[in-house]
Amino acid sequence: MKRSVRYDAIVIGGGHNGLVNAAYLARAGRRVLVLERRHIVGGATVTEEVYPGFKYSVASYVVSLLRPEIIRDLDLPAHGLEILPLQSTFTPLANGDHLIRWADPDATRRELCRHSPRDAEAYEEFGRLMAQIAFAVKPLLGMVPPDPTSLDPRELRGVLRLGRYFQRLGDEKFFALLKLMTMSSADFLDEWFESEPLKATLSASGTIGTFLGPRSPGTAYVLLHHYMGEIDGVFRAWGFPRGGTGALSAAIAAAAQRFSAEIRTNAPVAQVIVKDSRAAGVVLEDGEEIEGRVVVSALDPKRTFLKLIEPRHLPPDFADAIRRYKTRGSSGKVNLALDELPSFTCLPGPGPHLSGSISISPSLEYLERAYDDAKYGRWSRRPYLDILIPSLLDPTMAPPGKHVMSIFVQYVPYDLEGGWTDERREEFGDTVVETLAEYAPNILKGAILHRQVLTPWDLEETMGLTEGNIFHGELAPYQLFCLRPVPAWAKYRTPIRNLYLCGSGTHPGGGISGAPGRLAALTILGEGPS
Repeated sequence: MKRSVRYDAIVIGGGHNGLVNAAYLARAGRRVLVLERRHIVGGATVTEEVYPGFKYSVASYVVSLLRPEIIRDLDLPAHGLEILPLQSTFTPLANGDHLIRWADPDATRRELCRHSPRDAEAYEEFGRLMAQIAFAVKPLLGMVPPDPTSLDPRELRGVLRLGRYFQRLGDEKFFALLKLMTMSSADFLDEWFESEPLKATLSASGTIGTFLGPRSPGTAYVLLHHYMGEIDGVFRAWGFPRGGTGALSAAIAAAAQRFSAEIRTNAPVAQVIVKDSRAAGVVLEDGEEIEGRVVVSALDPKRTFLKLIEPRHLPPDFADAIRRYKTRGSSGKVNLALDELPSFTCLPGPGPHLSGSISISPSLEYLERAYDDAKYGRWSRRPYLDILIPSLLDPTMAPPGKHVMSIFVQYVPYDLEGGWTDERREEFGDTVVETLAEYAPNILKGAILHRQVLTPWDLEETMGLTEGNIFHGELAPYQLFCLRPVPAWAKYRTPIRNLYLCGSGTHPGGGISGAPGRLAALTILGEGPS
């Protein structure tokens, strides 16, 4: 069955990048259709009431990297977006002590001084340097990567501009950036600090979403990647959208619909139609054919090219490069409905320390041992946990007096030794809860009303993330900028004309940024269909 309407653009996948892409195309007057396989838009950026009365940010759970120009261009606050800032990072320790970094620099300095006066002195300088580098690198997030191998004058001009850009950084920033691109997060932080809880908590940001440990080269860049966020002009701030991360997707979807984009849910795409080496539309799983002058995939590169495209339409070397593209899943998620707040042994009872991020990352050795387990096909026996209690920021997330808890978990291999089963999923969930209970014992004493456990396998099956990789591919140096997803095809275009990518598998990568969706739309609008 063929649908008579022909669209200017069909966007496959209603994740936040797909919605951003659709909104920009519709804003430019294009007739746009978004096709989402699930019953709800947002991809991994969704809020769902899995347990009655409790709203979970099921997968993605914090916001910082969302590009300010997207917020402005789409007027997202007018569509309900409100981001509540996180004020602290609390690291409980097994010896009864703790480390808290506050939004207030003076409070953080006093806290660090308890652990190491030297680190308290170094922390301000470290933050200043990281901020300078992040500010310097941040324009690259809004730039379409030039192809350094092309002789096209436009590409050569882009490479020249890039060279001049790096030249303007100055020696200190350039060499610091070079170290961040090549060093491990642990080695980089060892040069600055001596306190294990501080180094570990900072270093953990360098491993999120990667199958790498804190001592693996390249993780220092991932640390920088997470340093480049801002909320309402406040640099290096993280926040929680009121209503959960799904509220962000809903705001972008509303903006796209205001510009007359059409969004269909429960509409899984089975195939991209290719005619005369050009994308011409899609076929849904129910057999419906929809024509489009341009097709844009917000799915990851492997799912796009290895699932939706017939092999005969792809150059063999390109298909091989896509197969080699690394998407190893390493993260899991546990969401809890709680009858009471956790009470940490080191800092009992409620308090402001519970309203920010809670990080189970006591030492670099702890993180590296967690990675060691995953290297051999096991989930970490004592994993890194990044915890948020959204109901303390937004009481609408849970019934009065109750709470929801979001636990991001590292490491959880997709290729688990012996494979994933329902029983092993629950065993993994037990490990996470038992690890938390070592620091907050009341969690195991009737506090949990409901538990949702997501493994990388679940993220693949439910949200379409190949191997459960939350970034659509590792953020390693060999898969960044003009190498993302593969060399010579990092400009949102593909070997099939009129087929584009706009997901996190393209520059500048993962996180709730919307940048790939926006840059892909600008690329399409700049050149038009051929």
